[in-house]
Amino acid sequence: MRLVFAIASTGRERILADCLAHIALQDRLPDLVILSLGAPEDAPANGYDALPFPVREVIGPKGLTRQRNRVLDALEPGDILLFLDDDFLMAPDYLRQTLRLYEEHPDIVMLTGTVVADGINGPGFSFEDGLKLLADAARPAGDGLTDTYNGYGCNMSLRADPVISLGLRFDERLPFYGWLEDVDFGRLLARHGRIVRAEALVGVHLGTKTGRGTGLLLGYSQIANPLYLIGKGTMRRDRALRMMRRNVTANLAKALWPEPWVDRVGRLRGNLLALGDLVRGRIAPERVLDLR
Repeated sequence: MRLVFAIASTGRERILADCLAHIALQDRLPDLVILSLGAPEDAPANGYDALPFPVREVIGPKGLTRQRNRVLDALEPGDILLFLDDDFLMAPDYLRQTLRLYEEHPDIVMLTGTVVADGINGPGFSFEDGLKLLADAARPAGDGLTDTYNGYGCNMSLRADPVISLGLRFDERLPFYGWLEDVDFGRLLARHGRIVRAEALVGVHLGTKTGRGTGLLLGYSQIANPLYLIGKGTMRRDRALRMMRRNVTANLAKALWPEPWVDRVGRLRGNLLALGDLVRGRIAPERVLDLR
């Protein structure tokens, strides 16, 4: 198996450079790292010569789903592809354990790891704090495999063979940050094998806030995208409605006293705009392109 490592990144050059240096600490290095960037200036300024693995840049239009699709275009049969956010830190054996699990379980088509600390739910962690959290994390005694609904987009791997043979792609109707693109793609892949969360794959998601778009755009996507996936058949109605209700309730309850790191007012405005479009019969994920 060739282990291909992929990161889609835009406007986070310093974070990306730290991530690449951290990958070099793995006890099994990737055979290829693909950086899917929105512009040449998104690449680390210090280059790649000091890294112990080959790096390939692919540059094109911005947007998470578009950038991830450019990676899928580079796959070869037999590859194992790991998508990682540029602010995700892996335990040193993460890549070795990933390959082992695919070798031992041929029915698995997608793996996602165990996030022992997730800064996306708070102000985020610094790189140094993330390293400490990772070092202090308890390690499981076994693999701890659990079937799950979808992979978590910040750290999910997949087999290339069904992706290539079926022509699967991330849905580019989910623009910008691609809210729920991991659910949509995962459910398409789940028709051809198991999606599994593994306790043996340990990592920390820093949840860095730069480059993630505005609250208004996310708020619109919190309504438009789940409704779109219901219609597409890649998200169960009960899960989608529960998620929408939870997000609207949180944005409404916290709009007057928001967390410093969350644009609750912007998200609430986006929620209300989406609900208005729903009533008018014109709601669609790509409508956020008109809200920029």
